[in-house]
Amino acid sequence: MWRLGDSFTEGLDDPHPDGVHYRGWADLVAGRLAREVAGFRYANLAIRGRLLGAVAAEQVPVARELRPELMSFTAGGNDALRRNFDPAHLAARFDAVVGKLRSDGADLLLFTFAPTNLRLPARRIVQARAGQANPVVAEVAARHGAILVDLSVDDELPNPLLWSGDRLHLNTYGHRRVAAHVLTALSITPDAEWWESPQPLPARSWPVTRLEDVRWAGRHLAPWVHRRLTGRSSGDNRVPKRPTLEPVAD
Repeated sequence: MWRLGDSFTEGLDDPHPDGVHYRGWADLVAGRLAREVAGFRYANLAIRGRLLGAVAAEQVPVARELRPELMSFTAGGNDALRRNFDPAHLAARFDAVVGKLRSDGADLLLFTFAPTNLRLPARRIVQARAGQANPVVAEVAARHGAILVDLSVDDELPNPLLWSGDRLHLNTYGHRRVAAHVLTALSITPDAEWWESPQPLPARSWPVTRLEDVRWAGRHLAPWVHRRLTGRSSGDNRVPKRPTLEPVAD
């Protein structure tokens, strides 16, 4: 099984038990499939910050060369955050990549964009762009016979308790929930606890909430804006965490 994409598939921000790497929904699904399928092997080429064009150029050829039986492909989320976002161009490119991946005969998982974190600033803009992209993903999946994991219909995913401190990436609970969706799409019953959300936190006062917003802006928003202005990416100089097909350790 090959996983292609950006930070969503890399696994930010779900810390691995080793305290060094990130885990994420892809690793969770791979661990379950390894228990179901003899000789199962898994690679994850995803790198945070990658645009659709970079995923297509860097990751797709590597995955196609070995002709795996199952792949997942997620890209376009970082494109949607760009000021020059062009939904028509993104749709055409996405369709072309999916056509190539399916032409090799592998089963392919595609994902609609999940509803965004309720505490993410500019949520309406991001959600509007996802609303443009999601019907395209569903149409492309149907046309090419891919397996669609429709996260857009999950009303629990906007819950801030499923997202990390940066408000943009899922946390451990969020990744478990996505893994449950993936296994369900593959007709495998997930662990029941993967559907669970943490208990709600006590209500915060308005001043405390605003202070949290200010701290978030300084810690996460400002560095993101700086990278955009300087043409840098969070994935610069990073390599895939699982670049080759390997057995999944217990």
